[in-house]
Amino acid sequence: MSADAPLFGLVLAGGASTRMQRDKAAIEYHGQSQLHWTFQLLSQVCAATFVSVRPDQREEPTRAGLPQIVDLQPGIGPVAGISAALHAHPKAAWLVVACDLPFLNEQTLRYLIEHRDPRRLATAFKSSHDGLPEPLCAIWEPAAREPVLAYVAAGKQCPRKFLINADTLLLDLPDVRALDNVNTADEYRSTVAAFGGASFLPTHPPSLNQDGAGRASAPDQHRGDISRPSSPSQPGGDLSHRSSPGQAGGNTSHRSSPDQAGGNTSHRSSPDQAGGNTSHRSSPDQAGGNTSHRSSPGQAGEVQKNTAAALGAKADKPRTLRVQYYAILREQAGRSEETLDTTAATPAELYEELRNRHPFQLNPTQLKVALNSDFSDWNTPLRHGDTVVFIPPVAGG
Repeated sequence: MSADAPLFGLVLAGGASTRMQRDKAAIEYHGQSQLHWTFQLLSQVCAATFVSVRPDQREEPTRAGLPQIVDLQPGIGPVAGISAALHAHPKAAWLVVACDLPFLNEQTLRYLIEHRDPRRLATAFKSSHDGLPEPLCAIWEPAAREPVLAYVAAGKQCPRKFLINADTLLLDLPDVRALDNVNTADEYRSTVAAFGGASFLPTHPPSLNQDGAGRASAPDQHRGDISRPSSPSQPGGDLSHRSSPGQAGGNTSHRSSPDQAGGNTSHRSSPDQAGGNTSHRSSPDQAGGNTSHRSSPGQAGEVQKNTAAALGAKADKPRTLRVQYYAILREQAGRSEETLDTTAATPAELYEELRNRHPFQLNPTQLKVALNSDFSDWNTPLRHGDTVVFIPPVAGG
């Protein structure tokens, strides 16, 4: 991949702050929220900067005024933000930084950028603690897009393990403390003391209610398998890139508009969305707390009849769909995407129809399906203008 790819910045701010017991993005070390401080730091070195959020965080006050990229698959940790960014702007490289690194500085970021190797999938620092890749202060190249999406589609979530097994350039960290993250109230008080300030956290912080109390999540450690809390997802990621630079903590000098970065002119939708389709369908687990995101394709027959009846739609009413193919399906179809008119009411019906058109050898049970860039149920009713993606299993990683 050419070094000419624009470098965008991404601040990861979609975690649950479980151990801190309050939103880490809103904590202040430098006279403003850590999220705004990190956003401005990235804006000094990147052509455009965004904040990674869960769907339920889009209107949260600390995040609402900044350009956002919304997780396409919430609940799988930082890789949700990384994959959503690579999906939203596939021609950009991404400097990804966690929001809880108060010792990070511009010199460290510039060192990473100056030593970047765009021929690799990523450039990252080696941890000063264990020598392994630091995925949350790293540059992810455009070439990493499909491998990362395939990694997620295979059910894998750890960005560090991805970098360990990928073609990653590892650099020695010039400032050994720059990537020290702050996860607990005790660490917060020590950090404030190191900066010569006063602690504003109580000895026993109140339970988190701003960021989603009661959501189950794994510990929000940056370097392991981190699980952001599960939450309703928005197809297409609802990539609400509210990119007015003047909203970024009042700092109008930072280049936060992707318009400045080589042809990315749309701030409000994913470039991969079809034909301006803005019909966003919630994930299946919004209905009654069902935690199963995919039902067995073998149930398609009866459920298809029920969903068609529920919609009051005629089974034979045609709809225009955009279908995208990855990996082996792309090879077997002889194309990466196509637009077609079909009477298929669900992804399960559509795939069976496509098997009659292309020499697909995989069964539905071997695939995952996404509607408008959001992982979906095989029996979700299709609508006119939907973008459907069938994702095969991927080995390795």
